[in-house]
Amino acid sequence: MKSNNKKHESQITCNKSKNIKSESKKEAKKVIIQSVGYPFNFPLMEAHNLEISDKKLFEHYSKEQWLGCDVKKGSYLFDQKILPDYGFKVLEAFPDASIIGENTSIILKTEENIVNDIKSISTDITLNDIIGQEKAKNKCKIVMKYLENPENFGEWAPKNILFYGIPGTGKTMLAKSLANELNVPLYLIKATSLIGDHVGDGARQIHDLFEMANKTSPSVIFIDEIDAIALHRKFQSIRGDVSEIVNALLTEMDGINDHEGVVTIAATNNPEQLDYAIRSRFEDEFEFVMPSFEERVIMIEKFISTMPFEVEVSSKKLAEMAKGMSGRDIKEKLLKSALHRALYEDKEKIELKHFEDGLNSYKSKNESNKHMFA
Repeated sequence: MKSNNKKHESQITCNKSKNIKSESKKEAKKVIIQSVGYPFNFPLMEAHNLEISDKKLFEHYSKEQWLGCDVKKGSYLFDQKILPDYGFKVLEAFPDASIIGENTSIILKTEENIVNDIKSISTDITLNDIIGQEKAKNKCKIVMKYLENPENFGEWAPKNILFYGIPGTGKTMLAKSLANELNVPLYLIKATSLIGDHVGDGARQIHDLFEMANKTSPSVIFIDEIDAIALHRKFQSIRGDVSEIVNALLTEMDGINDHEGVVTIAATNNPEQLDYAIRSRFEDEFEFVMPSFEERVIMIEKFISTMPFEVEVSSKKLAEMAKGMSGRDIKEKLLKSALHRALYEDKEKIELKHFEDGLNSYKSKNESNKHMFA
């Protein structure tokens, strides 16, 4: 009778990995769960609003009964000890479709942390998708080697990297491809989102961000538009008081808390405007440059291959027209603009005049912006 109860308990609690295919699954680094209550609504069975007084103790308690369980986003786990059959929904598992192991971090999502939820993002972008930027891609090799074997580097780890260059040249794409190639979590955050309504909000988000990256290391943190919070002191008044956010970031970047297996990448279009206290923390800087003629040809051919209409203009002609444009502007301001103009005119082909009109509109807007900020 005892063995039957044990078998029943195992089946209700979770699906244990017993077959060969399941045993090959990776151990989850992080599992975020949310209490959802009981599956049935009996009069004597009320839902509980769980309050966790000791997070580490709850994690130990959970791991003890769910060790070896399959977890994936949207699946459920059931308690069989203090609150029998009480349900928890898996909100996120990294990697997805993995198993709970000895080193898995189990986090119960509560109303307290629901506002500042930090999630890793997934992408299918590869290094081959990035055309050009060969110097930056080559310099990324050391970062990749570190993330593959963090324990081999010790104090020589490449921890803080600055990506800088003209907008639309592939800074965010390279960070995404780096994480995707190595199958590690990427935590992408815009620095502007750190400037909250209340004092201390941004600093807390910084610490939470690095704590989450540590729990799921090896991992990558990507802070976009870092100049929004790390402007030179003479520009600080433009953005308001962000000293607490900057101090929190400096604390984490200085490695006062050991972040083995975590690489912080920040991106900016204006490196010369960064405060020296922040910029000096970056061990290396990767410059992103405008595409060459040959690179523009390759980009345009790749973009055109996915367009719904035939293009009557050669890729080399378009590459000449796109001189001085970033990869993003080529796609959005030249090609997409021409496509939409052809659609307006009910054309079945994209003609030269459509590209010329789009290019003229792009140039006139750029000129007006220059005069506005001159």
